[in-house]
Amino acid sequence: MTLSDDLAASLVGVVVLAVVATLVLALFRVPRLWEPAVAIVRGAAQLAVISVILTGIVSSPEWIAVALVVMFTIASIVATGRIGWSLRDFGTMSSSIAAGVVVALSIVFSTGALEFTPRYALAIGAIIIGNSMSIATLTGRSFTRSVNDHWDEVEGWLALGAKPRQSTITLARGAVRDALIPSIDQTKTTGLVVLPGAFVGAIFGGISPLEAGRFQIVVLAAIMAAGSVAAVLIALWMGDVRTRPKAVLA
Repeated sequence: MTLSDDLAASLVGVVVLAVVATLVLALFRVPRLWEPAVAIVRGAAQLAVISVILTGIVSSPEWIAVALVVMFTIASIVATGRIGWSLRDFGTMSSSIAAGVVVALSIVFSTGALEFTPRYALAIGAIIIGNSMSIATLTGRSFTRSVNDHWDEVEGWLALGAKPRQSTITLARGAVRDALIPSIDQTKTTGLVVLPGAFVGAIFGGISPLEAGRFQIVVLAAIMAAGSVAAVLIALWMGDVRTRPKAVLA
């Protein structure tokens, strides 16, 4: 098959999968049932553009750095939008995600776990930023919902003289734990239930399974470290609750 044939077949498969997702959600009357299909269309368009761009910059440290900054900025904006928009919320999300990413990447490259090259920096940097965004989003949404659901308890602690962060600390810890569960489960079941994309992609790229496995476990450990740092910082920042937060709708 030619490249054009492969692309056409892939396009058909993606369209069918998007239709299935939409139909299932429609039958169950799930709100915003078009979101998965729209996300697939956007993802396809964005991947097409980034594939062309990366072909020209993959060996340039300067452009790789620019690409990572753009990814981080978009991740911060998306995570903030999921908990309600404000400059304070954006500062909370962006600083927490940045701290997690910097800590994880510093350890990965300073210990020699991965060689500090533009390709590795782009690959692991993008993966960590994306996963940190998801963990940050889950932490913020879980914490906000928990505070709303248990507001009588929080208000009671405040009335007894507890500081705002003391009144929500149990809820904050629960939110961090819940946000990390998907990453914990993925890491625990890697090789048994899940073959992560980085592992499969590395093998398809011609790397030996052993080398691919080494890269993947470094990636998973980095995600856990970055996500833990980001989630805890978000919980601490958001824990200073003095009034009942607005319900999360996004």
